[in-house]
Amino acid sequence: MIPESTAAAESRSSEQTKKSHDEANSSGAVNHSEDESGNENQQKNGRRRKRAHKGSENVKRKSARAGCSRVGRARGRRGTRRHVENVTLFEVITMGRSAMRAVIDDWIQAYVTDRDSSLLDLISFFIHCCGCKGVVTAEMCQSKEDSDVMSKMVEELDEVASMQYKKFLAFPWILTVTWPMDTDSVEYPLTQPGPYGRWFHSEFCDFVSVLVAQCQHSVVFDSYLMNTLISLLTELSNSYIRAFRHTCTLAAVKLLSALVGVALSLSVGIENSQKLCKVQKTKTTRQKVTPQLERIQKKIAELQGKRVEIESMMDIVFKGVFLKRYRDVLPEIRSICVEELGLWMKLYSSEFLNDTYLKYIGWMMYDKIPDVRLKCVLGLQRLFEDPLLLPKLDLFTSRFKERLISMTLDKDNEVSVQTMKLLLLISRTCDDVLSPDDYKQLLQLVYSSQRPLAAAAGELLYLRLLSSGAHTSDSQDEINEEEAHRVQTSARLKSLLQFHQESELHKHVVYLVDSLWDCGGALLKDWAALTSILLQEPSSHGPGLTLSQQALLVEILVASVRQASEGPALAGRSGAKKAMNAREKKLQIDDCTKLTQHLLTVLPKLLNKFSSGADVVASLLRIPQFFIPECPEAENTQALSSLVAELGAVLDFHSGPAVVEAAARTYLSLCGGETSCGSVARDARDSLVQTWVDKLTALLEDSLQGDCFSADEEKTGDILSTLRKLRAFQNCHDLSRWSLFQLLSPLLSAGGAPPEVLLEVLQCLCFFMIWSLNGSSGTLTSREKAVAQRLQLRLFCERSHHCLSHSDHSVRHQAFLGVCDVLVAHSYQTHVWDPTSFGPLLHTPSPKLQRALSTFVCLHVFVGSDCDSQSRVSEGSEVERLEDLHRRRNLLAAFCKLIVHGVLEMSTAAEVFMYYTKYYNDFGDIIKETMYRARQTDKIESSRTLVLCLQQLFARLKKEQASGGRAQAGVQTFTSIKELARRFALTFGDPVKFRECVVMMHRTGIEFVFQEFNQTPETPTPPLLSYLTILSEFSSKLLKPDKKTVFMYLQKHTAELFINLRDECWQPLVYYRASLLTAAEGEDAVSGVSSDRKPCPPNRSPFSKQKLEGSKSPCLFIPVDSKVCKGHRSTFSPSHQEKTIDVDQFSIPLEPAARGLNPEGSVLSSSNEGEDDTVEIEL
Repeated sequence: MIPESTAAAESRSSEQTKKSHDEANSSGAVNHSEDESGNENQQKNGRRRKRAHKGSENVKRKSARAGCSRVGRARGRRGTRRHVENVTLFEVITMGRSAMRAVIDDWIQAYVTDRDSSLLDLISFFIHCCGCKGVVTAEMCQSKEDSDVMSKMVEELDEVASMQYKKFLAFPWILTVTWPMDTDSVEYPLTQPGPYGRWFHSEFCDFVSVLVAQCQHSVVFDSYLMNTLISLLTELSNSYIRAFRHTCTLAAVKLLSALVGVALSLSVGIENSQKLCKVQKTKTTRQKVTPQLERIQKKIAELQGKRVEIESMMDIVFKGVFLKRYRDVLPEIRSICVEELGLWMKLYSSEFLNDTYLKYIGWMMYDKIPDVRLKCVLGLQRLFEDPLLLPKLDLFTSRFKERLISMTLDKDNEVSVQTMKLLLLISRTCDDVLSPDDYKQLLQLVYSSQRPLAAAAGELLYLRLLSSGAHTSDSQDEINEEEAHRVQTSARLKSLLQFHQESELHKHVVYLVDSLWDCGGALLKDWAALTSILLQEPSSHGPGLTLSQQALLVEILVASVRQASEGPALAGRSGAKKAMNAREKKLQIDDCTKLTQHLLTVLPKLLNKFSSGADVVASLLRIPQFFIPECPEAENTQALSSLVAELGAVLDFHSGPAVVEAAARTYLSLCGGETSCGSVARDARDSLVQTWVDKLTALLEDSLQGDCFSADEEKTGDILSTLRKLRAFQNCHDLSRWSLFQLLSPLLSAGGAPPEVLLEVLQCLCFFMIWSLNGSSGTLTSREKAVAQRLQLRLFCERSHHCLSHSDHSVRHQAFLGVCDVLVAHSYQTHVWDPTSFGPLLHTPSPKLQRALSTFVCLHVFVGSDCDSQSRVSEGSEVERLEDLHRRRNLLAAFCKLIVHGVLEMSTAAEVFMYYTKYYNDFGDIIKETMYRARQTDKIESSRTLVLCLQQLFARLKKEQASGGRAQAGVQTFTSIKELARRFALTFGDPVKFRECVVMMHRTGIEFVFQEFNQTPETPTPPLLSYLTILSEFSSKLLKPDKKTVFMYLQKHTAELFINLRDECWQPLVYYRASLLTAAEGEDAVSGVSSDRKPCPPNRSPFSKQKLEGSKSPCLFIPVDSKVCKGHRSTFSPSHQEKTIDVDQFSIPLEPAARGLNPEGSVLSSSNEGEDDTVEIEL
């Protein structure tokens, strides 16, 4: 029993805390002050208060105060009465597992001496761990079946006292926990963010496990400790308070896991005793029962009784906690329950691994939280890994197989990957579970965009089709080992080819190889077997590969070479490992060395065999790009000569873009480095280029007669094929010494040239100019060469300008892209060349070319859906629409680069910025990046461009409304212009950083509205007054002193005007003034101006006050509200400090709008634009 003195003290504490429980006969309590216990679980700095304490917590001297629970050592009661430092059970979880064992052993000794007070210590520990700031009061209970006791079990709120009460039965006690009402909203230890929460979770679980482990040979079976503890955790896990429910549910399931460990230990003891008993019986078969045998049998009966008792405790916890909490509204609780259930099934399968418990796992696989589903899958993986447990899983597998297959498409990547691994385990252990249709559905995931899922599906594919692949024939004994390996590899590859062909995803070979790389890398890196199969001729031993299978096998060969050289990084596939360790890098180098050594000698044979197929040849030509030039085998000049000879033969036979471009890149890879093999490749390349140049020169001499292109169809085809080869090689190699510019430039001015020829010529000349500019530092050794280069640049720009109006849209696009790329390259070279040496001379595009480029962008990029233009395609085809959008984005990006690099005036960007909101979904990212780059170059000029954009749009709108004609395509509505201004304002981040820019925009806008305006009775308001409404969108970006300064600048321009604020025509000015004054004065000027109160008399006007103070702004305002006048009086009569700010702000030399901006100036005339909706605005 609890001592009487403690009971009396706690009875008084209980009466003060909760008056409604006066009838309770308090017999014991543990008090926790808010300062000492409420913050213990949140102290992350590691400071733990320790006090000297003697004896158990609730056995104290009469003079001692009630405090935090302490665990006493039994020796503290000995005669010497030594002072021993003690800690609370809550503090012990911070000290590690070894210290935890020692303190728990001391607690067990104290429990044997005084179990009631020690149990209260343990109860206080669990209340502590819930983060509870309150008081625990204990009452004695005589019987569980007492109806009066059960009626007292309540959980309620006392809103008057701001306290919460929970009264529950933990036999033989009735416990009452009192805590503040806001506990549920405060973070408790298990939910603490960062490492502290994870650490506490681990230590708390260890405490429960150590507690049961240390008690398993003693007090666990006293029918007192475990009954009280299970009652406590069961009741608290049913609380509606999240902290109690979460923490005690975790403690309960960990308690059950610890009991499972005790039951397993008992089972091992029973098994050993039974073996010993069996041995003893064989020794004494003809004798009577010996005392030793009786002791063994008695021990077996005792252990079996203990195991039954432990299983009874486990059943109580499972029914009292798990069955109520596995469907809890809190996902963390559901996850804990499912995870522990899987552990129980694995550890104690004789009790838990049956359909009664497996159904909970199956049901929770439908949970909406990914972590719960993941815990289910991980638990099932542990079960299917053990072959002895498989017979008990048959019914579950057949019932939930469809759900497992569907979870491979789970929206959570980790769940889908682990489910695929689970199905892989099922496929390995149970052959008849998955049907062929199931395999067909699962194996398609090798093409998944998530590499972990694709790799798991690839492992399933390898296990299903490739590992068992080919059963060799009966005559295999007569074939040597190498031939057997080749036959087996051939059969596996045929299975792989058949799978890929049946999947009907022929463009995804590289993804298939990537999926199989982790498990089937040995097969895919067997390049000797792959090439021998490709070079094998059909024979009587068996049919060879078909043409389609050969082409597919070549793609697999190329993909495996790429994978070995570059790694698993693929476009469109995420989840790959980004960095390689030293071992992986060494393995990659070894693989590249092996493929270089083998394929350098075999590739010419493959090119010779498949020379007639363009696609196969294009794939094979990519292989030398992955060779290692530093490899010793790469110095084999004889093999390289054979390879370049085959390359030349292929180029003589093929002129398709894929083959020619692959050959050009291959030569680029082979020509690098100053090695003997590099010189051989360079000589072969120069010979090819010289042959093509001579052939093209002869063809053009016959086809160009004066300024007219005249060639028959055969010659045109020869010219076109030769141009394609030169264009592809010009893209990768510097062919400046062949003077292709002089040879090809006459074709651009000649009439009658086919569009295909012009397209190749434009690309070839563009590459020539870029190579020429890129090598300026080495080739321009005199001023004459620099002048000649500038003449070539000017001529190229003129010819490209002429092609911008060509009838074929592909020619127009290429001319535009070519001139943009060349001008950007020239601008870059003029900034990086060394001034001490000769470099490219400055070249500025002519104004005519600049206008043409801007017009081209507006006509071919910003095209409405109702426009009938050649650049638009049929809306019925989604693929064509996306391709057209891609081309338009390339055109816009090329034009924006001219602005960013300073080739064009920054004001030219106004024609692009005005479409920011209208085409935001298509081009918003490009336009926004252009704004950002332009602002980095010059903040003031970029802001001036934004102002020019808004003013041009507003001027077009006014002009359209004045004319009364049909709406034009370049005219936007007033609402859209205002929205554009709002978007522009959002791009200004830090107001201090862009202070000058925003002030300049307001100043320019005010001048735009009031410049050269003379008030007359016919025109009482400025025609552009509505622009102030648009300008008000930037008022929020002004600093408070700048708002006052801008307002004074507005007063300066309106000083000579007669303004009546009650007139509708002056509302834009009212709105703009309100945007400046609201933030500056802290009042809502808009609501004040628009009120219907009686206006103040003229002698109370703010301008009367202003004149008395010496103001020189005699503007006549007729205000509407007297309160507005009083509120704004200080603004209209600025102080000396405000005047100083005004002078300082505008001392910065800023150009007025009339000089630098042309609001009505536009590159496009209204006659060339389409239609658009407009809104009539009363100005």
